[in-house]
Amino acid sequence: MNFKGMEFTETKILNKRQKRDIIFLWNQEYPKKLQLPTLIDFESYLQGLGDKNHIILTDETNTVRGWLMYFIRDGERWFAMLIHASQQGKGLGSKFLNLAKRRNKELNGWVIDNDKETKENGHNYKSPIGFYQKNGFEILDEIKLEKKEIKGIKVRWKKDGAIER
Repeated sequence: MNFKGMEFTETKILNKRQKRDIIFLWNQEYPKKLQLPTLIDFESYLQGLGDKNHIILTDETNTVRGWLMYFIRDGERWFAMLIHASQQGKGLGSKFLNLAKRRNKELNGWVIDNDKETKENGHNYKSPIGFYQKNGFEILDEIKLEKKEIKGIKVRWKKDGAIER
């Protein structure tokens, strides 16, 4: 499907170029404390996840400009999403989520709940909590994550709208 010159593709397996593009996005868009320096680090991250499904957003040069993966971890359906800064604010994140929602009854994610973390370029990482709220996710701020000095909270979307705690 096409979206303003960009193309969304769904796949179970990423090729090497896609992985490298995603690592670049990951390290550029996520806080520095969460960086994955090598392809081996990224593959190690992926290896710990079950039933992986990827949605890739590519531009006209076939470069990955966005990525959403939904997967099983600890018996729950989780997701991770990245969008290149130049493509943010164009509705692409909501499009990603809508594609994932069509294929899942529930999506869980970890979200950094502050704007204090620093990205590779020195800018502050902007918390996406408001974005997820606008897209129908409940913010479960009582469920916290601490990893590599990063603090986050859980967000959850359920198809039927009923949120269980």
